[in-house]
Amino acid sequence: MPPGGGGPMKDCEYSQISTHSSSPMESPHKKKKIAARRKWEVFPGRNKFFCNGRIMMARQTGVFYLTLVLILVTSGLFFAFDCPYLAVKITPAIPVVGGILFFFVMGTLLRTSFSDPGVLPRATPDEAADLERQIDIANGTSSGGYRPPPRTKEVIINGQTVKLKYCFTCKIFRPPRASHCSLCDNCVERFDHHCPWVGNCVGKRNYRFFYMFILSLSFLTVFIFAFVITHVILRSQQTGFLNALKDSPASVLEAVVCFFSVWSIVGLSGFHTYLISSNQTTNEDIKGSWSNKRGKENYNPYSYGNIFTNCCVALCGPISPSLIDRRGYVQPDTPQPAAPSNGMAAYGATQSQSDMCDQDQCIQSTKFVLQAAATPLLQSEPSLTSDELHLPGKPGLGTPCASLTLGQPTPPSSMPNLTTEAGLTDILPLKEEHVGHQFLTPEEAPSPPRLLAGSPLAHSRTMHVLGLASQDSLHEDSVRGLVKLSSV
Repeated sequence: MPPGGGGPMKDCEYSQISTHSSSPMESPHKKKKIAARRKWEVFPGRNKFFCNGRIMMARQTGVFYLTLVLILVTSGLFFAFDCPYLAVKITPAIPVVGGILFFFVMGTLLRTSFSDPGVLPRATPDEAADLERQIDIANGTSSGGYRPPPRTKEVIINGQTVKLKYCFTCKIFRPPRASHCSLCDNCVERFDHHCPWVGNCVGKRNYRFFYMFILSLSFLTVFIFAFVITHVILRSQQTGFLNALKDSPASVLEAVVCFFSVWSIVGLSGFHTYLISSNQTTNEDIKGSWSNKRGKENYNPYSYGNIFTNCCVALCGPISPSLIDRRGYVQPDTPQPAAPSNGMAAYGATQSQSDMCDQDQCIQSTKFVLQAAATPLLQSEPSLTSDELHLPGKPGLGTPCASLTLGQPTPPSSMPNLTTEAGLTDILPLKEEHVGHQFLTPEEAPSPPRLLAGSPLAHSRTMHVLGLASQDSLHEDSVRGLVKLSSV
């Protein structure tokens, strides 16, 4: 059609081809969509997760709910029955200060209970196997020998020798100050203790919030207890002590709860204040890891030698990110090579396996050619043509194999010795009778497999095949396949 001219093709429009057709040819290739799973759904530890993995707690949370009930009920009664009277008689600042302490306590409690305390991820099967080989090499044991039970490493921290213990559950060497929690079944970095009152472990990532929780709870408990007593005293001055108790029975309940809890809370706050000032953990203090009783040269290598610096590091230092990535997606499993027993690296094993695969493919191709060549000789089926046996990247059977250097291969020991001149003369045609093809002499070529020279079956099959012109190329391909197989 001339350019710019109108014709029958001018009004033609391209129609959009739908790639989502429901033809039966595409149905086998459709893949079912599998919902991606997050890591918290397959987390190996004994933890509970809420809000799609955003909240992480221990499995035993009954005591945590008791803590919530005690704080909420005591504070609620105080704001409902005591604060109105105290705000009028003394100052309106009392409910304001009480409200600030209450919200600070609840915020630090929830932050401690719902966060990752510093759980260390477990080793993958490949990492665990590699670590096992390193332990075997370090202990000098063979694969069938006895493995010594101690599994520790020693590191030097500020001149002090610290032992790193091996965790048989997580399959890792725990870093310094880490320990395995038996209740949560996790290794926690800078493990302090497992606190059932907050329903979580206390470790590196939530210790500061735990300390601020117990410290603010101590102030709140003392605050409520003091002003409840003040409320009762002011009422008793007007109506008497018994009438004051009758007029405000909630104050009695608040005073009892605060009286029995203030001692433990204040004592716990003082103990952790001492630990922070000396840069220790509860686990280290209970075990006496840095006690002078173990030796004069035993000291705490983590202390900065200054109380103010130790407190700033524990309370104002940066918070390390979570190592378990509990809201991340689980990657699909990929086939990985098995770890070799002689300590060879994984990439070396992968490379050797790829080489073996290449050899296997070459052998399979050779076997295919041999099977196609031997089939007309052993069965009474019609012979295959050169088009049927043509392989990609290989010359056809009708073309001369000038680029193939033919040597004198040695037949396998499992084959019978068929290199006699009489047997091969019946199988291979003479060189002078076929000028258009290149053949080996009977002395240079081994006999085809599974064909016994001199047998009646082989003789009859050979006489039938020699009459066909297409069998020349089959014999030629058989010889070439045998040569390639012997070279492999």
